[in-house]
Amino acid sequence: MRNALSVDVEDWFQVGAFETVIKRSDWDSLECRAERNTDGVLALFDDAGVKATFFTLGWVAERYPALMRRIVEAGHEIASHGYAHDRVFNFTPDQFAADIDKARKIIEDTSGAAVTGYRAPSFSIDKRTPWAHEILAEKGYYYSSSVAPVKHDHYGWAEAPRFAFHPVAGSDFLEIPVTTAQLGPKRLAAGGGGFFRLLPYQFSRWAIRQVNLEEGRPAIIYFHPWEIDPDQPRVANAPVKSKLRHYTKLDKMAGKLARLAREFEWERLDAIAMREQQRLLEKAAA
Repeated sequence: MRNALSVDVEDWFQVGAFETVIKRSDWDSLECRAERNTDGVLALFDDAGVKATFFTLGWVAERYPALMRRIVEAGHEIASHGYAHDRVFNFTPDQFAADIDKARKIIEDTSGAAVTGYRAPSFSIDKRTPWAHEILAEKGYYYSSSVAPVKHDHYGWAEAPRFAFHPVAGSDFLEIPVTTAQLGPKRLAAGGGGFFRLLPYQFSRWAIRQVNLEEGRPAIIYFHPWEIDPDQPRVANAPVKSKLRHYTKLDKMAGKLARLAREFEWERLDAIAMREQQRLLEKAAA
């Protein structure tokens, strides 16, 4: 079973945990570490022979066009993470359409590659935004990986399907949620990010094996380049809970990722999307 590793390319000061204490107007005055950290991820993937998908902010692509080309030249998929990490449920439909258009143009122009995949910042497509999938389909995207089908204090759509589904009636547009595991009646977040970094490695291994072997489905795992950077600046005035989530075990993350990359088989999300599309079409025809 081939799974998907995906990277949400954003800098340390752009994360949702710090959005109340770091002003957008200050971003350009802060130390940008996205390029060096993403290059570190590219090296890690190269060592392990992994091809992955990089969901990139238009803001980052605008400032580091050579990085976008390096991602594509290494054989990875380049995809959109929106322009400036705005949560979808804070947009109107028109604002969302403008945001994804802006980001896509920048990413395609800088990378030289077509963008057909999208991931909402902070997995912010949920039951409040049924129009978001419709707009993505209208704009010609092939798939989204923007739903976390769990309950969480910052995001989540607990009622959503765990695996790939067609969210727009009459359209082949796909939503591919990040991975969850099932423990009895309880659905557990197991798609990577902070859960992978903070919890024992054995939990992620168990979750991926459950999805692969018991459900017969690929796992969809994500993380951020800043998570392999223990030397990043500290935000002293951030809430204690946010600091604990953001900084804990940064020094362990690269080693855990290298182990994960070698233990399982991985490929780009666009390849997974094509297989999941075929599976859903065959299921509908049966």
